[in-house]
Amino acid sequence: MDTVTGTGEGTGTAERLAASLRDRIAEGGLKPGEQLPEAAFAQAYGVSRNTVREAFRLLVHERLVVHEFNRGVFVRVPGPADITDIYAVRFALETAGVRAAGAAAPRLIADVLAAVAAGEAAAATGDWVQVADAGIHFHRALAALAGSPRTDSYMSAILAELRLVFQEMPSPAHLHEPFVGRNRVIAELLEASELDAAETELRAYLADSRQLILDTLTAAVSPSEVRA
Repeated sequence: MDTVTGTGEGTGTAERLAASLRDRIAEGGLKPGEQLPEAAFAQAYGVSRNTVREAFRLLVHERLVVHEFNRGVFVRVPGPADITDIYAVRFALETAGVRAAGAAAPRLIADVLAAVAAGEAAAATGDWVQVADAGIHFHRALAALAGSPRTDSYMSAILAELRLVFQEMPSPAHLHEPFVGRNRVIAELLEASELDAAETELRAYLADSRQLILDTLTAAVSPSEVRA
């Protein structure tokens, strides 16, 4: 495993370690509920335990991991309340991007279209992991239409949380297949400058996606867990 040390340890090193762990969580290398042992990560990355603690603190702030007293640090397992909150933020950020699309640079619209094409190509071969990746790029590109670095930063954080939700889904195809064509509809409305229609479609899309995830999680809970 690559180290993240530079000329000396400090906040920058902790931020690099947090970025590495964030990527591993997003890519599924660290699963929801998995424990992150401090000593093992310090040794693996060639950093001090204090640096690992600081990296964990940053990820706790991003809601990607949780610290449980006397137990340790674990990759967060999103629940229904998390999903509802994630989607509330997505509604705000993505619709703001769509409303600003009329003044967006052409390359930003091109990014939306490229993400749609990548998702369609992956769906044609049944590569649902790549469909998911393309979907993440599509929604990040929608928010980027606002032309705001802060919006981009907030969207990246919320999409990292969304990756955890995706990992809890039993069937990637069930989750992503219904939305491949709807991505194309939104993109073409944006390209045609029909922004009100694009926003209306996006709002319905996000509502349907949220409900699909909530219904899937509910169905996965056993009767004994419901009674508990």
